[in-house]
Amino acid sequence: MLFNIIVATMSVGLISLVGVLVIFRGQIHERFLKVLVSLAAGTLLGAAFLDLLPEAIEESEFEPHVMTSIALASVLAFFLLERFLHWHHCRDAEHNGEIVRAKSGLKRHVVFTNLFGDALHNLIDGFVIAAAFLIDVQTGVVATVAVIVHEIPQEIADFGVLLYAGLTRTRALLYNFVIALTAVGGALVFYYYGTRVEQLTPMMAAFAAGNFIYLAVADLIPELYHEKNSTRVIVHSLLLLAGVAIIVALGLVFPHVA
Repeated sequence: MLFNIIVATMSVGLISLVGVLVIFRGQIHERFLKVLVSLAAGTLLGAAFLDLLPEAIEESEFEPHVMTSIALASVLAFFLLERFLHWHHCRDAEHNGEIVRAKSGLKRHVVFTNLFGDALHNLIDGFVIAAAFLIDVQTGVVATVAVIVHEIPQEIADFGVLLYAGLTRTRALLYNFVIALTAVGGALVFYYYGTRVEQLTPMMAAFAAGNFIYLAVADLIPELYHEKNSTRVIVHSLLLLAGVAIIVALGLVFPHVA
């Protein structure tokens, strides 16, 4: 099981970095990013509602409302965390209601804030993947796929921020790679403690479900609202549904082990 967890978390980082390398060889087209965002939103919602939360409720000794309360607390926690990071990132860039051009000091601050947020997010991804595999292989595979699909557009955005902040492509890739390793560290930490505290695994699965729900409805789906072209709106909607379908298909290919 530990081998599966390590391979899964390393795969997330490597696939995300390969995606960044491939895309940044040329110009990024916003339409392509919207495709990834649509698919990611669907997989996150599917993984949360069709796999992680039901498994958390089934595996837990607590009442179902305790697990759903943990999921709700997760949504609220990530909202507050994201608002704090956004405020901390922007407060020095605003003056009299106008956004001023970032200076070198502010750009260094952007690098730190971006890397800190990415490290925290990857750490949680490691917790999520480890907790999912500790439930069973099917849940682990579903969680890993959901993380991979949403990590690719996120890593592209993070890489773009680092370039904006003045880093070279080589240094930005190096920083991203090092930060990606925090997912492995998070997985190892949770594996160590999760196998010793029986109820920690389903609680983490519920927390992960809340994380996935928040990412989908607060970060990804709002990005799709900016599209006005009717054809692309239909395509994005179908891709979101396709993301859910991927999770359903994974559930059929990798059935839960009783």
